Amino acid sequence: MFNTGKELLKIANEKGLKLWEIVLENEAQVSEIDKKELRNKMKENLVVMKEASTRSLENDIKSISGLIGGDAKKVENYRKNKKTLCGDVINKAMARALSCSEVNAAMGKIVAAPTAGSCGIIPSVIFTAAEILNANEEDIINALFTAAGIGQIIAKNATISGAEGGCQAECGAASAMAAAAVVEMAGGTPEMSLHAAAIAIKNILGLVCDPIAGLVEVPCALRNASGATNALISADLALAGVKSIIPFDEVVEAMYNVGRALPVELRETALGGLAATPTGKKLMKEILK
Repeated sequence: MFNTGKELLKIANEKGLKLWEIVLENEAQVSEIDKKELRNKMKENLVVMKEASTRSLENDIKSISGLIGGDAKKVENYRKNKKTLCGDVINKAMARALSCSEVNAAMGKIVAAPTAGSCGIIPSVIFTAAEILNANEEDIINALFTAAGIGQIIAKNATISGAEGGCQAECGAASAMAAAAVVEMAGGTPEMSLHAAAIAIKNILGLVCDPIAGLVEVPCALRNASGATNALISADLALAGVKSIIPFDEVVEAMYNVGRALPVELRETALGGLAATPTGKKLMKEILK
């Protein structure tokens, strides 16, 4: 039904549909699964996302390697007990994003949306926005379908793999998906959602993938926190009427080209970037000894 953002917008404008409605209809046709069943499946994802985004807020969950753990709880306590610089919304989103990353690194259950390495961005953004907007469960499920549609376009025309396109392809795609979803949740137009997605990717264009010891822990978890913030900022910009000068589809293409231009050392091989620093190398030896 659609392969690009331009095609998605055309359908939305011609039929007067929300993005989530188009995505759901398309998925029902492709998968030959009833829409009600698809919504129930998405609700199952929602339950897992909710658990992962809250589990580390009150519990110190350590990763298998010991590299990360406890940061979600620190941010949550900071948010509750101190006057923060970025305010309650941003800190709440960051804490939830870190929680998902810590659960993932501890071999817990997460939804890889679009990847395990970026699993904290969509849940943290959508749940935080839902609280602000007083959205109900059905609204959140709709938002997840919107996010899925954006991710589908990126995956078809570029990549969501850090090994192929760097972290811009993982956290960038997740930020774009989340931004578009919450714009629609907030009552924004389909055009605004695509602008938000484009802005989110532009803000993270060129981000490398350089995991310490090859593990999805450092700097991945902190990039989930910043990715969540990026999504919320991009959504607000779009809702305010700010537009991406470069259309969404062209931004996606640019992201793919940038990813292909990145040297292999900066694409999830742990051979460059932070992984190649003296401390990064030391940690790798300690973990893999």
